[in-house]
Amino acid sequence: MSGTFVGMPAFPEAAREAVRDATLRGNLRHATHTIRAKRAKAVAEVPDWDRLREAGKRIKDHTLLHLDRYLEQLEASVTAAGGTVHWAADAEEANRIVAGLVKATGESEVVKVKSMATQEIGLNEALEAEGIRAYETDLAELIVQLGKDRPSHILVPAIHRNRGEIRDIFRREMGAWGRPAPDGLTDTPAELAEAARLHLREKFLRAKVGISGANFMVAETGTLVVVESEGNGRMCLTLPETLISVVGIEKIVPTWRDLEVFLQTLPRSSTAERMNPYTSMWTGTTDGDGPRAFHLVLLDNGRTDTLADEVGRQALRCIRCSACLNVCPVYERAGGHAYGSVYPGPIGAILSPQLRGTGSEIDASLPYASSLCGACYEVCPVAIDIPEVLVHLRERVVEGGQVTSRGDKVVLKPAKGHAAERAAMRAARWAFSHPGALRTGQRLASRTRRLHPRTLPGPGRAWSGTRDLPEVPAEPFRDWWRRTDGGKDGVK
Repeated sequence: MSGTFVGMPAFPEAAREAVRDATLRGNLRHATHTIRAKRAKAVAEVPDWDRLREAGKRIKDHTLLHLDRYLEQLEASVTAAGGTVHWAADAEEANRIVAGLVKATGESEVVKVKSMATQEIGLNEALEAEGIRAYETDLAELIVQLGKDRPSHILVPAIHRNRGEIRDIFRREMGAWGRPAPDGLTDTPAELAEAARLHLREKFLRAKVGISGANFMVAETGTLVVVESEGNGRMCLTLPETLISVVGIEKIVPTWRDLEVFLQTLPRSSTAERMNPYTSMWTGTTDGDGPRAFHLVLLDNGRTDTLADEVGRQALRCIRCSACLNVCPVYERAGGHAYGSVYPGPIGAILSPQLRGTGSEIDASLPYASSLCGACYEVCPVAIDIPEVLVHLRERVVEGGQVTSRGDKVVLKPAKGHAAERAAMRAARWAFSHPGALRTGQRLASRTRRLHPRTLPGPGRAWSGTRDLPEVPAEPFRDWWRRTDGGKDGVK
């Protein structure tokens, strides 16, 4: 299996294959239910959780509204602290910048902190093409990398693997990447963790270049923040001589006071902890302490276009906690790979089509990868109304396509296909605006109900192939209303 998502099929096809995998479904069910229960308990400890949630939402909305100003402030703060800021419009430019920085050090290998942004741009593959080997140091990311796999969860990328599978991957692959797995390795968590620790230790001590993302960037001081639970991040951020951080432009917060809100909500929503075991913060460079050179690559890659959409932009509030994945009934059954993106689950269903556009089959299908049950919105620590954005993106797929910015204008790029669905929506609009025709149609449907097919013909098969058609009642609602007491109110 390739480590990238290039060439993945549309969500319905990928999900259909995933739900047939009993082992995958068992792994996902056990993991998501466990994390979900722990998170609920951790959140219940906080009496003002709803106020923290609202505060996080307002901070993010304010920052996005003034993003240009805060990004300029961040650049000035980082530069004043001894760091260097680079601006990357897209994945290609970001990869080129990072590869150039690594080559300038003369090194051919790097150690990495878990980073969604670097996965988004395919940095590992880009570095490999330049003769640079990137070693993932997060335990779950290590499992994915050694298994030539794809991440399937924001917080726990190897959530689709059980302990036996991980043991086999370590035994088979570790030797090709460095220190081999110990003889007689079992599938007990302690032994697996110790095998990973021994394998990674030599890489931490040898590496001269570290690459990270960041959970937050503080504009007023130029401080970057990484929260994690294993300690590998601390090693990557402090031991190498050169540190390169690739961060999406939306990860900024204005002040230290703002950061305090998220350091309460993120740990509880993600790992169900009161605070992360390791919270690393750094501001530029300091003589005799930490890396000698620090480079910050600010990544756009579709974020500015997303910002232009008044409804869709709320996806940029996301702090990558993964709480929405753990409560989603669709994710629990289909798994993360079916979403064809490094961002799976409900947040991926609204973020990926905005960052990448809806021109491909996979991105056009993602807004439909949801039952709209609303569980994702209820647990989101920054109150992203994911169901609202999903419906909004469905409208875009059917009616228009992709929203892009051109200077100071917002342009709607027409979508391809979906002619039958557009025609159906127009017919429904006409019927609902002509009461007489609607009434006649309802009565005709009731009188011919026994002749109705069990499945729809033509393009309608895509809908009825996985759903039962609703039975038409014996009489229309209007007729029922007239012959009951409701008719006395004069409603026709």
